[in-house]
Amino acid sequence: MSVIEVENLRVTYAAQEPSFTLAVEALQVAAGEELCIVGGSGSGKTTLLHALSGIIRPASGKVRIAGQDLSNLSEAALDQFRAKHVGYVFQTFNLLQPLSALENVSLAATLAGQTRKAARSAASTLLREMGLESQLDRLPSQLSVGQCQRVALARAMVNQPQLVLADEPTANLDPTNRDKALASLRNSVKELGCALVIVTHEPQVQASFARTLDLDKEAS
Repeated sequence: MSVIEVENLRVTYAAQEPSFTLAVEALQVAAGEELCIVGGSGSGKTTLLHALSGIIRPASGKVRIAGQDLSNLSEAALDQFRAKHVGYVFQTFNLLQPLSALENVSLAATLAGQTRKAARSAASTLLREMGLESQLDRLPSQLSVGQCQRVALARAMVNQPQLVLADEPTANLDPTNRDKALASLRNSVKELGCALVIVTHEPQVQASFARTLDLDKEAS
């Protein structure tokens, strides 16, 4: 089953000088499949992830996630759909600083409709599986970069999404932690059987993926 179906996608930033248009004619990613997106600075890598998640709406074209045409959803319905079906790992983690590791992850489950008790249980289980059992009550400022990355991964996976989007998830890590974080991400996605789309500028990361989309070539 195709988790991602893109047709004639156009995202335009007319106010930018010079104006910029991301164009993807066709893209399909199936459940259990991995895709690595590469391209130079300004090629639209993050823009494409935002379009796939519904964070931004394209000027034209279709984006279907798990069979749902995102253009048919209201903003409220889109937020709910994204919470349940899409996990997003941000480059800067985007953890809420006043909340503990456990609270950051359980909040994502609560927003997807789980009860507070069920959300905390799911978050606790996932964080413990990632070796963070002693860090549940710590704030992001009290965690290492590698630990924050694992919390961000747990938050993306807690609702068992059909699609995981990861924007430069290893950019802030040293080579050892980069390899560990990437392995953890890919293993978690494999266990769920969901689709993974990752953006990277690191040749070592790109080389480990069998399928790559180069946005510089798409634009040429």
